Amino acid sequence: MNQVAENWKDYECMDTGNGEKLERWKDIILRRPDPQVIWPIADEDALWKQPHAHYHRSKSGGGSWEYKKKFKDSWTIEYKNLRFKVSPTGFKHTGLFPEQAANWDFMMDKISHADQDIRVLNLFAYTGGATMACASAGASEVVHVDASKGMVNWAKENMMLSHLQDRKIRFIVDDVLKFVQREKRRGRTYHAIIMDPPSYGRGPNGEVWKIEEQLYPLISACLEILDEDPLFFLVNSYTTGFPPTVLYNLLHATIARKHDNGYIEAGEIGLPITRSQTILPCGIYGRWVKE
Repeated sequence: MNQVAENWKDYECMDTGNGEKLERWKDIILRRPDPQVIWPIADEDALWKQPHAHYHRSKSGGGSWEYKKKFKDSWTIEYKNLRFKVSPTGFKHTGLFPEQAANWDFMMDKISHADQDIRVLNLFAYTGGATMACASAGASEVVHVDASKGMVNWAKENMMLSHLQDRKIRFIVDDVLKFVQREKRRGRTYHAIIMDPPSYGRGPNGEVWKIEEQLYPLISACLEILDEDPLFFLVNSYTTGFPPTVLYNLLHATIARKHDNGYIEAGEIGLPITRSQTILPCGIYGRWVKE
């Protein structure tokens, strides 16, 4: 079951080709690399040639922005009732993955229609797109965990921009597995757990994360703090070479064995490409959902 983030107004994937994508972030045009784009540019017109900024990869790794037009260091874009700060970073990202709106819509729908208070745990939570979506939908508490203090501070800015400061959101800078293990000792549980694990990463104290070795132990640990009556469990991944079936099988071997009152869905998430009327694949998801 593939999902497409097609409800944006402030974001648009305008065109793709030659390993790059041309995007509109409100009124700013950015040209960025995308490894999935292995087809040519159909028409490299003025927008392609003169975006506001163009990110160039370096042969030695990393890269840098070439600024062609003046614009602010950061600006705000909206998605429905949510607002986010966008800012080009030194590692090509902007602080937001717009394809995740497909997951936000799912979360907001499930939480807003739940007939009980919903406590949500968001792991590898980055700048808090999912955190804000869940809080705005009426979650009674959202716990936001990320190893990067800078990303957590960015998430706090997004909370203020979305006027969600009166909601119960806890921001935690920590290694996700250590936090989950502490929550188990505290006896705390969650009705919904979200995670977007990187392929490789480090925790705040140098803890090493390798997805192929540690995703199953993390999901298993999360199962210990999942409420007896869970609403959903969602895993998103950008790891190259992982098909959606990997996430389906992981959830089948963990959550589904303990909770038989739900179903598993897995697939790709993507963005509509305006000019070609095709879909840009952006990652995969797997989720267990209460029936």
